[in-house]
Amino acid sequence: MALTATADGPTRRDIAERLHLEEARVFAAGYDRPNLFYRVVPKHNARDDLLRFLDEEHPGDAGIVYCLTRRAVEETATWLNQRGREALPYHAGLSAETRTQHQDRFLREEGVVIVATVAFGMGIDKPNVRFVVHLDAPKNLEAYYQETGRAGRDGLPADAWMTYGIADVMNLRRLVEAGDLSEQQRRIERQKSEALIGFCETISCRRQALLGYFGERDHPPCGNCDNCRNPVDSWDGTVAAQKTLSAVYRTGQRFGAHHLVDILVGNPTERVLSLGHDRLKTFGVGTELAKSGWLSVIRQLIAQGFLLPDPDGHGGLTLAPSAGNVLCGRRELRFRHEAPRERATRRKSAAKPASGLALDPAAQTLWVALRAWRLSEARRQELPPYVIFHDATLVEVARRRPASLGALADIPGIGRSKLDRYGAAVLAVTARAA
Repeated sequence: MALTATADGPTRRDIAERLHLEEARVFAAGYDRPNLFYRVVPKHNARDDLLRFLDEEHPGDAGIVYCLTRRAVEETATWLNQRGREALPYHAGLSAETRTQHQDRFLREEGVVIVATVAFGMGIDKPNVRFVVHLDAPKNLEAYYQETGRAGRDGLPADAWMTYGIADVMNLRRLVEAGDLSEQQRRIERQKSEALIGFCETISCRRQALLGYFGERDHPPCGNCDNCRNPVDSWDGTVAAQKTLSAVYRTGQRFGAHHLVDILVGNPTERVLSLGHDRLKTFGVGTELAKSGWLSVIRQLIAQGFLLPDPDGHGGLTLAPSAGNVLCGRRELRFRHEAPRERATRRKSAAKPASGLALDPAAQTLWVALRAWRLSEARRQELPPYVIFHDATLVEVARRRPASLGALADIPGIGRSKLDRYGAAVLAVTARAA
């Protein structure tokens, strides 16, 4: 028997072939996680955007923040702690004892944020993880699906939130080309990274793109991703692409995105002047867009394969063979309009229910009291809080405000043993909050 949680069609076929299971029966469940809200935001200041997201949408909630490097993990965890969020680092460079301590705290306490590399996650089954954040793009959609799947295992609403920018595209491209791979494997990895980039850049339903990658191609628009909630416009970017590609060519295909943008908008920086790039025909030809607009154009040109990152990792950009068709007017391009940066859409409140479901003020007060009782009881028994009751159960208690053991027994998640063990205590908390 061969088991896998997340594998696309080619990977499943490869597993079957290598294990000589070509004739074996295949049992595959659906990939849809309808309670997850998928969101990809432009990367400006990733940590500030992260803190805004946590403060506005997840005060007091537990979640996972994935970073690409150990250094980024340590710095992000320290930065969050300095701003009042309980954040613990987790990566392979920490001692086994420290990793175990941090994992146990994440499982046993409320509201802890784990900042981690991909070393964290295997075997983690905390049901009330309310968000999974990617501050850096994962290497492919299988990794993204697996990592975001650690959120919302209790079936309540949860967020899959990722920041994405030029550096992510360049890193994904570079990792594939620089790896010690056979040509066949490089081609497979290239397709996988392109699928992830396509997911980030799509202007249509993200859930459709994600499920389509795993073979479920008939899913309707979900209504529960950023593109469905706030449809994205596209625009004819052919002329903007020609200006950008021309700037790359005229500067010798050696410079990075920010220097190219300075040339396009006519910004006479010291570096531009010292290199004589203020005398190029492309200097100042792009005043119709702001710097952020040109960075978006460059990112999408990399994503669509018309610009290539320097394989040595120095940050320069070169023209792909396909760029000639754009420069000569034989290929038209469309780009997505970048959405404005996210602002507060929900009132900040430390008492916001972790379920993300609306509660009236009285129910919300009871929810906070029930969660405090659960944490105290969990600590007394040295158990994770969700072993006492899942969030979904406490939310229903807060909504219904049962006044008897019979009414309490009608709530999903409260069986006979839990009713006998905790029923009187829950009713006492409910009565005190009345």
